[in-house]
Amino acid sequence: MPVDERELLEQYVLAAKLTQLSTVCPDGTPTVCTVWYVPAFRPDRLRFVSRTDRLHSENILRNPAVAGAIIDNPPDEMGLTARAVSFTGRAKVLPGNGIDGQVREFIARWPAAARGLNAMPDGASRMYEISVAQWVLYDEENFRTSPRREIAGIIEG
Repeated sequence: MPVDERELLEQYVLAAKLTQLSTVCPDGTPTVCTVWYVPAFRPDRLRFVSRTDRLHSENILRNPAVAGAIIDNPPDEMGLTARAVSFTGRAKVLPGNGIDGQVREFIARWPAAARGLNAMPDGASRMYEISVAQWVLYDEENFRTSPRREIAGIIEG
């Protein structure tokens, strides 16, 4: 029975917790940060919380183009089967008000975020949302001969 790439992708992204997020600095160079995220699918979104004075937050305001990688349980050494996901998309800051559903979802997954999120819109943190345009599932476990699988992001529900 063939393996469903999309189903594997969603399972992997749901199980993982951190993403390495790349944003573009004013001089055009990339920078990478690590953020805790909450995924949503159909449409494909990753949401994270960050202080507005962080470099990646400032970069998103200037240039919404982002890329990232999600690696959960990396192998201990080369030669073992690896699985990972990367993505490209566009990020935006969400308003401090009117996003109660997204805030509840984030707090359900990351309870320690409640204090900062409950302080919006006056606090120093905001929620950001990445609309994923393209996923790349790298899965040597299920696709040994061709592990790199490009999967289009679902932009609209």
